[in-house]
Amino acid sequence: MARLLPAIANDRRFLIMLALGFSAGVPLPLTAFVLRQWMSESGISLTAIGLTALIGLSYSLKFLWSPLIDHAPPPFFRSWGRRRGWLASIQPVLALAILGLGLTSPAADPALTVMVAVLVAFLSASQDIVIDAYRIEFLEERQQGLGLAYYVWGYRGAMLAANAGALTVAEFAGWPLAFTYCAALIGVGFLAVWLGPEPEAAPRAVMAWSARLRAATIDPFADFVRRRHWLAILLFIALFKLGEAMAGTMVAPFYRELGFSRTEVAAVGSVFGLFATLLGALAGGWLVVRIGTARALVLTGMGQMLSNLMYVALAHAGHDMPMLWAQVGIENFTDGLADAAFVTYLSSLTSRAFTATQYALLSSLAAVPLRTIGGTSGGLAEWLGWPDFFLLTTAAALPAMAIMVYLLIRLPPAPAVPAAAPAPIE
Repeated sequence: MARLLPAIANDRRFLIMLALGFSAGVPLPLTAFVLRQWMSESGISLTAIGLTALIGLSYSLKFLWSPLIDHAPPPFFRSWGRRRGWLASIQPVLALAILGLGLTSPAADPALTVMVAVLVAFLSASQDIVIDAYRIEFLEERQQGLGLAYYVWGYRGAMLAANAGALTVAEFAGWPLAFTYCAALIGVGFLAVWLGPEPEAAPRAVMAWSARLRAATIDPFADFVRRRHWLAILLFIALFKLGEAMAGTMVAPFYRELGFSRTEVAAVGSVFGLFATLLGALAGGWLVVRIGTARALVLTGMGQMLSNLMYVALAHAGHDMPMLWAQVGIENFTDGLADAAFVTYLSSLTSRAFTATQYALLSSLAAVPLRTIGGTSGGLAEWLGWPDFFLLTTAAALPAMAIMVYLLIRLPPAPAVPAAAPAPIE
């Protein structure tokens, strides 16, 4: 933190990254926890709420249309340059989509609400593509780590503003005004784009679209599958967050059924939960340095798995505020621990020739099961009841743990130092 404050005074580029991270983080809760809270209050079934996990598939599949955004001229604001022009074209439409989402009614027409939420997720994922490219081209190589730190802190701050903030506004002024407030938050990013310069990108070689698509998707995978135990690696990546994803999809209706109010959920689940996650990420980074990635991955993976048992305890306790604080604190802290070790492990898997692309594809793979298998959570919760459902989410982590031990014995990762607060896998 001591390095961050002088950098703000000396270089406004980090303020721009802070603002762009904030703009990137606003939409995510609106298509996840906040949306599920709204739907649960509207009497939507748990099965239907569980299927909202599919809304976020855009975040997992954004590499499919990233070549278009990367190479095509922006539809508007072309005089601002390619990166700023695309951001300035996307952000106003994203704000209007968020505003439109608040004008729908899950109780009257849930299909319309979901369709608008899918649009919000698509525009948000598209914004992420441009911001990532902007950051890489905008900052010098020596500034990339610090710039990413500002981006992550802006992102986390936006999740707090859009999650706890939206729930609080909805409590006192209703859902339409809550989404209007969140739509206005996108203006922070637009202001940064307006005031920020267009980065000087290196000249691009002329390539056919087929060659660009191959370089973006096929070549990195072809390189990856040539290594030993590649299939086991992919299975582990796909399954590591499965138990957490199944539980997380149903958190909003679970809290609602236990009788927790919006303000209670905002204060404990969002505000306190965010700080517990950040503390866990810092502790996870320290643990990786102290004991190495392999042992840290085993310990933090076990902690992430066992923390789901706190949901079982809360289900038996009912509307119990001390138990809610304990459940949120333990679950978010262990998730932050596991994220630090998992991101470090993913980074160790990438080839130097395809570092950015392979990491993007591997992190996308890690998120796909969260958006697909996680969509079954609602039906399972209705069928099993809350205690047995959360026991199932705990057991869902066991296959990944077994594969992890198998891989770490045969392919121990090289030592690496993770970022202090890794960005969430969307």
